[in-house]
Formats: sequence, structure tokens, C-alpha cells
Amino acid sequence: MASLLKQIQNDYKDALKKANKVVVSVLRLLISAIHNKEIEKRARGEEVGEDEILGIIQKQIKARKESIDAYRRGRRKDLVEKEQKEIAVLQRYLPKQLAKEELEKIVQETIQETEAESLKDMGRVMKEVMGKVKGRAEGKVVSEIVKQMLGARYNF
Repeated sequence: MASLLKQIQNDYKDALKKANKVVVSVLRLLISAIHNKEIEKRARGEEVGEDEILGIIQKQIKARKESIDAYRRGRRKDLVEKEQKEIAVLQRYLPKQLAKEELEKIVQETIQETEAESLKDMGRVMKEVMGKVKGRAEGKVVSEIVKQMLGARYNF
């Protein structure tokens, strides 16, 4: 079992003991999502790794950010705050996020390595960059930087 999953389960137990409803709710959903992934992988004789757990966490954060946008449009400040608290709980399990400068450097190196020539190569660059940053940057941020660099580099 992945050490990250053990940490999540231990934090869940602690939150239950302390009756921290927000943490219990968030971690219960996270553990359930991880368990579903385990079932899917077990059918193929595989195990869930740390990278996949980080991916699940990132998906849950992304979903909450999308909810925040919808709640803001609906002027539901109470629900925005709830989602922000849940994001804070999930972010504890992600590695330290890369600074924009570090990320730009990785993207630039990857563009050179892949010999990307236009925005048509964006998918290939994204795949390589996301493999390198593994949970240390959001896909949306990486995508914006890749678009910017490929567009600026080739004047599109």
C-alpha cells in the first residue's frame, strides 16, 4: 500500500476522533475514489501507485475549483468558502508546487527536447512536461505556459 494512502487513512481516523466534519467528508470521498481506482487496477493485476493517487487528488481539486467558479456566479459565498476549505485539505497531500519560473524552464527544455515546431505539437509537449512535474503543477497552468511559449516562439 502506498505511503500516501496510509497517511490519508491515518488523517481520516484522526479527523473522525476530533469530529472535524470538513476533513472527514473530504477524506472519505478521497479514500473512496482511491478505492475505486484500486478495484479497477486489481482487475488487471496492477496496483495503484503514488502518482495515480496524486492524480486523483488533483482531479478532486480541479472539480472543486470549477464548483467555486459556478458558486461565485451564483453569488453563493457560503459554498465558495466550503469548497476552498476542502481544497486546502486536499492540497496538504500534494508535493510543493513549482514556481512559475521553474515551470517555464521545464517547458522550454521540453520544447527543445521534443523539437516542437508549432501549437500542433502541444499535446506531445504537455505529455512530457506533465510526466516531469508529476503533481507539482496544475495541468491548466502548464497548458497556458506551453501555449504561450509555442505561440511566442513561432509567432502564431
